[in-house]
Amino acid sequence: MAVRHQLIARDPDAVWAVLSDASRYADWVVGTSGTEPAGGDWPEVGSSLAYTVTLGPRSFEGRTVVRRVEEPRILELEAHSGPLGTARIALDVRPWGEQTLVILDEHPLRGWGALAHNVVLDALIQLRHRSMLGRLAKVVEESREPGETYAADARPAAARKG
Repeated sequence: MAVRHQLIARDPDAVWAVLSDASRYADWVVGTSGTEPAGGDWPEVGSSLAYTVTLGPRSFEGRTVVRRVEEPRILELEAHSGPLGTARIALDVRPWGEQTLVILDEHPLRGWGALAHNVVLDALIQLRHRSMLGRLAKVVEESREPGETYAADARPAAARKG
């Protein structure tokens, strides 16, 4: 099981706004492109997105289905990645002072990923998660409203430089 976390310099509502926006999925999920709704109203339980998954020189169609949602705190997804099988991806969005702690927990469910699941695969998933959570933080933090400031922006200018 691969679990990773990321502190995001925005409140949980800002994080949830990105997670619940189907059009932003490929902005933060590593390896996906061409995302489009495939059913339901994202992120309601049972709704899904279709996209292209790129793995090295190969591309194939993928689909992610919402399996559990407790707005604005929990989003659990099942990713169908063609020959790689399926995976459970759980995002836990927690207030952390004026910021948000996002905990990402992923493990293979079916197919090749589940059969080959081992510490090496978990290490690869951890690398992907580092990138994915970094991208999520960037998307959320760059999508602030005009005139809105981060808690870090309130520090004196000398403290922000370092």
